[in-house]
Amino acid sequence: MKAIPLTAKDREIVGKKVKKLRAGGEVPATVYGKDLKSQSLLVDLKEFAKVFSASGETGLVDLKVGAKTIPVLIAQTQKHPVSHQILHVQFHAVKLTEKIKAHAPVELVGESPKVASNEGLLLQTLNEVEVESLPTDLPEKITVDVSSLTEIGQQITVGELPKVSGVEILTPAGEIIVKLDPAISAQAKKEAEEAEQAKKAAEEAATAAGTAPAEGTQPAQTPAAETKEEEKKE
Repeated sequence: MKAIPLTAKDREIVGKKVKKLRAGGEVPATVYGKDLKSQSLLVDLKEFAKVFSASGETGLVDLKVGAKTIPVLIAQTQKHPVSHQILHVQFHAVKLTEKIKAHAPVELVGESPKVASNEGLLLQTLNEVEVESLPTDLPEKITVDVSSLTEIGQQITVGELPKVSGVEILTPAGEIIVKLDPAISAQAKKEAEEAEQAKKAAEEAATAAGTAPAEGTQPAQTPAAETKEEEKKE
């Protein structure tokens, strides 16, 4: 994947004052690296959003700061918990001749016959895998074809992922990426919920009435009952 250019400029404003920068459509950022002193930057919000949409966290970005260009990865984006506005960005400077570790997203493609017939339900348990490669070889994503899942209980593990040239997958091979579970019909789900509610109601009624006697035992007799038994014997 070809590196995407992104322009940045030096930032002198720090702390709470950066709110004014965000209001003006700019996002505070930081670039760091192995042999690079951490530097505070500013990037245009709209331009960054376009670049991030295209590159993700594994796409190479040519960060232009003044007269120099720094190859980087978008290491982290901090977002507002409610508005989801991007508040801060961290760029990781890389060397094109040195391998790095990153997380590549896993995307499911195709359709399982069991899902198509409403008999099965896909459960994706792993959304990304850790990989190692040169920055220029990092995959944008790794696709998994689920059309091979034809029977309930089948699964696809990391070890079954397609090989990507120049890329080593570090996530353990035995970890499950996706599995095919039986689909639960709406009627079955409703019946299960009703059964659970009935069980709960019975337990509450039993608690309100007191503990029931154990199976095979006789309830304790009251004094009046004991007197009647004695009269019968006489």
